[in-house]
Amino acid sequence: MASDFESDRHAALALFPLPPEIVRRLDIYADLLRKWQKTINLVANSTLPQLWTRHIADSLQVSAAVPEARIWADLGSGGGFPGLVTAIRLAETPGARVHLIESDQRKCAFLRDVSRETSAPSIIHNARIETIIDNLGDPIDAVSARALAPLPVLVDYAKNLLAEGAVGVFLKGQDYEAEVKALSAAGQYRIMSASSVTAPVSRLLLVFDKEAETQARSG
Repeated sequence: MASDFESDRHAALALFPLPPEIVRRLDIYADLLRKWQKTINLVANSTLPQLWTRHIADSLQVSAAVPEARIWADLGSGGGFPGLVTAIRLAETPGARVHLIESDQRKCAFLRDVSRETSAPSIIHNARIETIIDNLGDPIDAVSARALAPLPVLVDYAKNLLAEGAVGVFLKGQDYEAEVKALSAAGQYRIMSASSVTAPVSRLLLVFDKEAETQARSG
């Protein structure tokens, strides 16, 4: 009989069928996370039995929302959700890179360990978001974050990247409507909302700078 963890893994992979090599890398990630979790709080302990659906599948929908994006910036990467999952998913994609921004040194050590063991195309920045976000040295296609800050704060962090044409891809909880309303008031951004495939009350929000979109169409 399959364990709860194995059943959860099966459920997650049913939501997002992946090549065997990518699944192998995600298995390494899951194993390392459970090992590191004993000494550093990467996720809530209560969610470990649902690691695959609650965290990995939840993160997989981020890159699935913008499949053409190759170069990502992930804000407040923490235990690697969603940024490191994005990097692993893009591990065999030419030219892919994911910048993981995290201020906690111990979490950065974990991110480096997983990146090394999975050969994920990630670049780890041990820094505060506001000190590094505009100095990544890459033309960013998409910016992601999960369980980090209210939507207006996330967009303020990423505003210069969005102005250059990047799309914001943010996982938000059930209180997302007030955050969307607050951001929409200024009229600068177009926001698309989709239901989360892992939590019906949550949403996946895509944020576009309207002026950047106009320039892209005219160019």
